[in-house]
Amino acid sequence: MIVTAAEVRTWAAAGESLTVEFKGEARGALNDRELVEAVACLANGRGGMLLIGVEDDGRITGAKPRHGTITDVRRLEGLIANWTMPSCPVTCAVVPVDGHDVIAVRVPEGRPITATSDGVYKRRTLDLHARPQCLPFYPHELQSREASRGALDYSALVVPDVAFEDLDPLEFERLRRTVRANAGRADSTLLTLDDHELLKALGLAEGRGPAERIRVAGLLLLGRESALQQFLPTHEVAFQVLRGTRVQANDFLRWPLIRVSDALTERFDARNQEQEIFIGSIRAGIPDYSRPGFREAVHNALVHRDYTRLGAVHVFWRDTELEITSPGGFPDEVTLDNLLVTAPKPRNPVLADAFKRIGLVERTGRGIDTIFEGQLRYGRPAPDYARSSAGTVQVVMPGGPANLAVARFIIERDRPEQPVTLEEMQLVNMVERERRLDVSRAAELLQKGEAAARSVLERLVELGVFEARGERSQRVYRFSAATYRAIGPASAYTRASGFAPLQQEQMVLAHLRAHDRITRSDVADLCQITSVQAKSLLARLLRRSALIRQGTGKGTYYQLDPKNMD
Repeated sequence: MIVTAAEVRTWAAAGESLTVEFKGEARGALNDRELVEAVACLANGRGGMLLIGVEDDGRITGAKPRHGTITDVRRLEGLIANWTMPSCPVTCAVVPVDGHDVIAVRVPEGRPITATSDGVYKRRTLDLHARPQCLPFYPHELQSREASRGALDYSALVVPDVAFEDLDPLEFERLRRTVRANAGRADSTLLTLDDHELLKALGLAEGRGPAERIRVAGLLLLGRESALQQFLPTHEVAFQVLRGTRVQANDFLRWPLIRVSDALTERFDARNQEQEIFIGSIRAGIPDYSRPGFREAVHNALVHRDYTRLGAVHVFWRDTELEITSPGGFPDEVTLDNLLVTAPKPRNPVLADAFKRIGLVERTGRGIDTIFEGQLRYGRPAPDYARSSAGTVQVVMPGGPANLAVARFIIERDRPEQPVTLEEMQLVNMVERERRLDVSRAAELLQKGEAAARSVLERLVELGVFEARGERSQRVYRFSAATYRAIGPASAYTRASGFAPLQQEQMVLAHLRAHDRITRSDVADLCQITSVQAKSLLARLLRRSALIRQGTGKGTYYQLDPKNMD
């Protein structure tokens, strides 16, 4: 392993994180047991780098030799491999930094749960002040960690002492009614099965002949309320309505999941108001929140929550937003930066598959698209997952008045033969807010590469929704005049397009009279044009001898020509 002094300085300056741990030896040498526990802690997180000889505050004080007068990195790697269970294959290096030796230990990510040979389990996490630390790794947390990385399906575990009699016959009928209500989306063959066959067909129970062993997923979907409270005490769902600081509703539900879904939908429908707009002779309803988007977000929370953790799934209905919170962070490899494009990774695969087959969630596994589309179709901001943490997933759906002009614009263009895609909705809503968009910003928004983002932008240009200015990296996209006429106000097109060339020249000259000098980037900002357009504008003024150029290269700036100064 090659680690440079510059890398060590960078890590030391940035401070400890979930993947970087410091162990200073200024007050005494780190013993082998402490070293191995630190390695196991990182292995039970995301892996990372252990730096021995760096203090908690980032000071580089150096590591003491571990083998006489030197540190033999091969012996150190062997020690760690022998003292961890299962053996953790680290790589080590001794790095000279500013006159001190720092021992760098790289811990691989994606490891199975790792203990020390003494049976100590630790995990890497953040405290209440967002400071990284190593804490004891408790048995129930082991299951949660394995479920997050896809190595364990908690919903497939058999619940000891639960019998078929602990399931509610009414919930079987509710399940069949759900299948019938979702015809075309659900698996209709489920309707031909008796209760025992239904359980095993959905993977909710095990056993030859009649279902004998009920899984967690079976109890969650079909269990009696008393059995759920006894055998799955972590299961709870809260629906809370807040108006300012006043609580208007505060319901806690510990029912089977299909019943919970129906109850939440009823409460949602009772509060979700709708405006009407007419597109020609066709009436279109514009709700406060999208019903399909809400249901998909709720079902995602119920399916993907961590049922080993205490805490409820919360639905908060506030004055200007709807928030849904689910215990358990994102599964491994799912982040805020790839949420829209990463392959589905359900925390509870058996439960997720049952929800798909009875028609409650998208069988494609792309329910996130439904949540986003539900917001963007009505001109509202996209759902926000930024409040999520390592232990919680939170989605916020902004409310408030809908942008009826954008909603009308999208609905008018959404045809069966050429539907408006989610990507197009994302870009239209962003340009409506920011007035202009370049390829890099579009790629960030769509969570795709620049080539894919450019393709969507150019398609919108071909459809007459956008127009483009500039070339290559300077290319900027904004609404076309026709789009501004549809969305309004029409005058916004003039503002977005910038001023006429003569007006732009006058703005540059006025700026120079007040500030003495101007650069090309100043002109681009002042006139809201690209750098290429700014260069052309300055060239016109130079040809007319209105300006003189000073400096060279990046230091170039422009001043008024003294001959023309009165």
